[in-house]
Amino acid sequence: MKKVLVTTGGGDCPGLNAVIRAIVKRAAQTNDWEVYGSIEAFNGALRTPKEIIRLNDQKVAGIHAKGGTILKTTNKGGPFNWPVKQEDGSWTTEDRSDEMIDYLKSEGFEVVINIGGDGSQKISHQLQEKGLNVIGVPKTIDNDLSSTDYTFGFQTAVDIATDAVDKLVTTASSHHRLMILEVMGRGAGWIALHAAIAGGAEVCLIPEIPYDVNKVLERLNKRYKDGRGFAIIVIAEGAKPREGSVVTRESDEVGYRNQRLGGVAYQLSDQLKSAGFEHDIREMVLGHLQRGGKPEAFDRILATQFGVKAMELAINGEYGKMVSFIDQEIVAVPLSEAAKGNNLVDPNSFLVQTAKGVGISFGD
Repeated sequence: MKKVLVTTGGGDCPGLNAVIRAIVKRAAQTNDWEVYGSIEAFNGALRTPKEIIRLNDQKVAGIHAKGGTILKTTNKGGPFNWPVKQEDGSWTTEDRSDEMIDYLKSEGFEVVINIGGDGSQKISHQLQEKGLNVIGVPKTIDNDLSSTDYTFGFQTAVDIATDAVDKLVTTASSHHRLMILEVMGRGAGWIALHAAIAGGAEVCLIPEIPYDVNKVLERLNKRYKDGRGFAIIVIAEGAKPREGSVVTRESDEVGYRNQRLGGVAYQLSDQLKSAGFEHDIREMVLGHLQRGGKPEAFDRILATQFGVKAMELAINGEYGKMVSFIDQEIVAVPLSEAAKGNNLVDPNSFLVQTAKGVGISFGD
């Protein structure tokens, strides 16, 4: 029997369980493969004792409709940056990739299917380069991977953000307020753009189009007459003004390497007040609600397609690739390509022009 190890790394995302389930079910049809899962990405294979579990039909029954991941996940640690506490109480990191690769090969693992975003797929490529067979599955609510048209989890996040816009409209209109909704996306504005169009926002601010607060103010003032009116702004967490920078802060969490975004809604609120906006403003940071809950049907289907394709790549010995959704087809691309670049909103795209065509301002 051949053995495949499944890992889920990075931020959680609606649809992860559907991928795991699809891998297990496709493997069961061969009678040649056993599927295992490493708890909290690769950390389960690095800890002592190891945290690796067997996955079978009973273990994955019904999980496609559940959010999160039964394997848990993490964006801390990993084979190349394992946190180590020093005698003086400080922390450093060490590369344990060779140790982990030796362990997995000694245990008879033929291949690892690594489900994750850009950071996880860079790890996939590094491990493949070091001699471990790896297949990648793209995952992120941000939809910012350049080698696939869509990632699962994105549509669910958009639906959650759109529902938030719909609810904010009623309270904004009741109080004649401006509501600023901050959504996730890091350096990509896909969630904000889709939610703004679907929800009918007046302003959409995204990282790809730095905004002029005076242009935003001009659009908002058109929504008010004699002190009455309301408006909705959807702003991506990575948005920034023309003469400013992204709102970030360093994390003090051990082993966490990313900058933490968040708070741009409050910055924009202060900017608008300083620019002369006279009406009530309320800010809402949607935050991790976008990552939680059950996946919508689109994401369940896409995740299932990815899982089946990943297992079929393993069966056929096609390692060093990542499954991808391109031009309505499920295909595979080299991991070396998967780890390159980001999928960002094109300011000249038809989707942006559509938004402008219905009067949405980008502050440009």
